Amino acid sequence: MESNFYDVFPRKKVLIGMLYLSGNSHSEKIERAVEEAGIYNEEGFDGAIVEDYHGDLQDVISALDILQKQNLPLIIGVNVLRDPYLAFGLAGKYGAKFVQFDTIQASSSNYANNHRFNEKMYFSLKERYPHICILGGVRFKYVPPTGKSLADDLCDGMYKADAIVTTGEGTGIETPIQKLRDFRKVMETFPLIVGAGINDRNVKEQMEICEGAIVGSYIKGGETEAPVQREKVRRLVDLVRG
Repeated sequence: MESNFYDVFPRKKVLIGMLYLSGNSHSEKIERAVEEAGIYNEEGFDGAIVEDYHGDLQDVISALDILQKQNLPLIIGVNVLRDPYLAFGLAGKYGAKFVQFDTIQASSSNYANNHRFNEKMYFSLKERYPHICILGGVRFKYVPPTGKSLADDLCDGMYKADAIVTTGEGTGIETPIQKLRDFRKVMETFPLIVGAGINDRNVKEQMEICEGAIVGSYIKGGETEAPVQREKVRRLVDLVRG
């Protein structure tokens, strides 16, 4: 199964920080996103994901626009939780190199905002934007199970995405190490990203198994609305790169 993950992320172990778009106003959300992207860039993270976790679509667009104009070495991605299919067009317009889908699995239940995974739309956009790397969620937090075997879920995921992202049970909750080992056994050398629960106690062990990590609440002191703490970003980089 082909993947362009390493074309976008050439470093061996990848660290990606979240830009949750927190703030009390549109201008504050954008200002904080720019400041936090600067911290990630200066301290050695590889990328950052602009996400409408605390913002809206206009906040996402504004953040992508200003980050594109800054032309940082930081690799920018986008995740639109309210309508993930919009991420492709936004990435194409604003020069983002990757998109994240919290799930790329067909499920018998709706997983968020009454949206089911639309396979036809997904593959149409994937074909339209072949240069954009896709980080696709499999057995992701808050997503109902498909009822299929792990091997079936992962084979389906590797067919659809350029890297698989998985998590534990919720935001900030550690992803079980055995779950990562089970994924690795099936996936062999295909890129695996741990998507939640990374901290300074588990990052070395988890990154021995995974090609990368998406980091959010830990570097904000456990609160998604809090500012990024530079020393926590630096600590993770030292542990992974040291």
